[in-house]
Amino acid sequence: MAVNRRKKSALDDETPRRPAYFWWFLANTLALCFAIFSWAVCLNVFGNPETPRNYAILKKLGRLPKLERYTVLDVPNGNALNPSELYGKYFGLDESERERLNTLLMRNYMRNFEKNLLLSYVEGDFQVVEVRKLDAGGFIHPGFAIRAQAMVKPDDFTQAVGFPVVIEYIFPTGNETAADRFSVGDILEVSKNPNCAAVVNVSKVVVDEEPALQLTVIPIAYGPYRIGKEKSFSIEPPEELNPLAGLPIWK
Repeated sequence: MAVNRRKKSALDDETPRRPAYFWWFLANTLALCFAIFSWAVCLNVFGNPETPRNYAILKKLGRLPKLERYTVLDVPNGNALNPSELYGKYFGLDESERERLNTLLMRNYMRNFEKNLLLSYVEGDFQVVEVRKLDAGGFIHPGFAIRAQAMVKPDDFTQAVGFPVVIEYIFPTGNETAADRFSVGDILEVSKNPNCAAVVNVSKVVVDEEPALQLTVIPIAYGPYRIGKEKSFSIEPPEELNPLAGLPIWK
């Protein structure tokens, strides 16, 4: 009887084995979780190239988004807005709305404006305030940028006066002397055709002690940019951007 009790006790202490299908189910569950996680990460990286970390990953993978070389004949359709229309559209946005908008604008620019509803072209006359060459650590290189204030006529019988809209006009170009062709006080005439200067960032600044709207714009119709009747230089889509530098250029 004692022997039988010892055998029964030993059997009672033995841990029951899990059936084989348990490990099969566990392995498949882990594989499914990994697949979903990888899919979500890939969607985030490829779908949001404007994020500096994602852009760096895409660069290592050799999958950076390539900017389309548009001409005036095939640029995406967008609204052409004058300074007062731009002011009415963007100035009233609060900080959180501007941050969200700027994320969408930058993503749309990097993905060649696949969403036309976000695309706005700048039109109007702007007086040059400053010209700056872009260094290697900037958002775009090589190239230069012009900071200019909108000039608007209150009516047909008066001269144009400064309006609280400032643009940063970025020229992506390898021509190192092109920036020297613009001077402070020059009038920059911007129109949808042929310039196609697209809004890629919205911010606020102070001009003459008054709040003003500042827009970063980049022309997306590439080729020769003419200055007057005789001078011109070529602008081309940048091969690589630096999202970590951020916009605007004039902080």
